[in-house]
Amino acid sequence: MLKRNGNDVAGHAEEYVVRKAGRDELVHLNELALLLWPSHSKEALQQELTELFDSGRAAFFLGYAGEVPVCFAQCQLRTDYVEGTESSPVGYLEGIYVKEAFRGSGYAASLLKACEDWSRKQGSREFASDCEWDNRQSRQFHCHTGFREAGRLIHFTKQL
Repeated sequence: MLKRNGNDVAGHAEEYVVRKAGRDELVHLNELALLLWPSHSKEALQQELTELFDSGRAAFFLGYAGEVPVCFAQCQLRTDYVEGTESSPVGYLEGIYVKEAFRGSGYAASLLKACEDWSRKQGSREFASDCEWDNRQSRQFHCHTGFREAGRLIHFTKQL
């Protein structure tokens, strides 16, 4: 159970558990991932998550308050160049989402720790992530959990 000063976090009395997601939990992952990436279709995201799950180079973690999934994180190993790193493979936080009622209570930090532990066991010596430049909440989370900014990029496109 996630507690602060002996009290349940955020007034939630349910037990809070983070665990590596199993194949039977893909439906929960898809539901939470759609909240993070709403521009994806349910079917396309389900297919992508299934392929990543089967690849063995990604891991998914779910956080449960009691029996209810309230958050998830996706991490994977990257062997291509990752901005600001010097080794390979690099563990990479691909996505993390906590339902609004459970935010600010350490749930995301617990998911991040699970991702970092998994990456370390896969041989990673470094862990990285990214966020959109205007996502203040995500930047604060990254800074408060020990990440340092490695650089800023602006991407450009044009029609041909």
